Amino acid sequence: MANTLYDALIAPHRHNDAPFLTGDDGRTMSYADFVRRAAQIAHVLVAAGVQLGDRVVAQVPKTTDAVALYAACLQSGAVYLPLNTGYTKAELGYFITDAAPRVIICDSKDHAALQTLCPADASVLTLGADGQGSLVTAADAASDEFATVARGPDDLAGLLYTSGTTGRSKGAMMSHRNLLSNAAALVDRWQITARDRLIHALPIFHTHGLFVALNTSLLAGAEVRFMAGFQPDAVIAELPQSTLMMGVPTFYTRLLADVRLTPDLCSTMRLFISGSAPLLAETHDAFHARTGHKILERYGMTETNMITSNPYAGDRVAGTVGFPLTGTEVVITDPASGAPLPQGEIGMIEVRGPNVFSGYWNMPDKTREDLRDTGFFITGDLGVADAEGRISIVGRMKDLIIAGGYNIYPKEVEDAINAIDGVLESAVFGVPDPDLGEQVIAAVVLEGGSVLTVADIAAGVASGLARFKQPRHYVVLDALPRNTMGKVQKNVLRADYRP
Repeated sequence: MANTLYDALIAPHRHNDAPFLTGDDGRTMSYADFVRRAAQIAHVLVAAGVQLGDRVVAQVPKTTDAVALYAACLQSGAVYLPLNTGYTKAELGYFITDAAPRVIICDSKDHAALQTLCPADASVLTLGADGQGSLVTAADAASDEFATVARGPDDLAGLLYTSGTTGRSKGAMMSHRNLLSNAAALVDRWQITARDRLIHALPIFHTHGLFVALNTSLLAGAEVRFMAGFQPDAVIAELPQSTLMMGVPTFYTRLLADVRLTPDLCSTMRLFISGSAPLLAETHDAFHARTGHKILERYGMTETNMITSNPYAGDRVAGTVGFPLTGTEVVITDPASGAPLPQGEIGMIEVRGPNVFSGYWNMPDKTREDLRDTGFFITGDLGVADAEGRISIVGRMKDLIIAGGYNIYPKEVEDAINAIDGVLESAVFGVPDPDLGEQVIAAVVLEGGSVLTVADIAAGVASGLARFKQPRHYVVLDALPRNTMGKVQKNVLRADYRP
């Protein structure tokens, strides 16, 4: 029976003996073995009571069986719900109550804690980092043939909760069409084929590591070097035999800190991709100078998958996120009225296309607030389009600073600070001010060995920015607070430095 996403990503590999996943232990799972393993796990899910549309929560280590679990959810008609492995028991309680899963799969060490959160009609299975657990034992004894459950383009395939850096985390409902259309657009834009070998060091509880990296690999039949996490030594060892890498900016700054990163080391590499957090122009330029490769930056969200990408063939402009993907519409609108703005003006980024989610789980009011009747999703990101249609992200609307009636875009101030020799990175944010409404604060991280003072930084900024944009205070930190995907947590900075 037809199952939109499974039929496109997994079923075609039933007799494909090419390598799919190679883990840190050196063992390789072929595509055909992967299909059979997914079928075994699908049997386990059904035996545990999973029915059409039931949610399956996975808070598990990054293993090949964790990927097969995702495929098994698709094949059995369940809804896959991955959760950050760093969430505490208290945080998990919210997600489990909200999603009401039929099955929870967790690390073996967390079984007792998760059992106390499990709904009465649900069950808990285990999957450990060592590849052992009750899910594994049951799957080993199950048939490797499973009758695929019918699922159409608009049926729910995944439920991904937003990172929740402010307010309640929201469950974005992703359909089979959402995920497949985006994978197809990315495979086309980035020219991914079965000849590629991807270095995968991202977590798989997030859209980047799961839907971007794995869905595109499955659709193209590419090989994946599947790493438990990012380790510079391991990545450097794999670069000479790989063609593709997807990462966050931190991956690239850490590689740049290693003297072994050379053009020869990257001679087989076809493409380096960065996302999930802004890539500094300095990092882009330094990587190009060291390796000859220009990192391709793209832009996406949990609710939309990927929206834009710099071109594969063509100029990859540092500090921009490129052009809308095929089939995706992007407009820049007035945040107050929603009216489209002329080219070159900063406004709200809105997006429409088959990649855009169907709404927030159990949040109809929030869905109506963010998803227009026209199908456009209000991203909350501020951006600007140049004359060619290339998009640059200015910042989050919630991070916009209004001081003395003037709009101040943090990225403009951050760019000025980051351009100063001796500055590694910065984060600009607003805090309440009784006179101005808000005042501008800058948190700055210096390069190792830098002797810059706050006065030096302030003088450098003063030469290029109007007075009202200049920070009133600077704080020098060892590192900026970040979430698991490398995004700077300005809410933490605002709380720490609130008057």
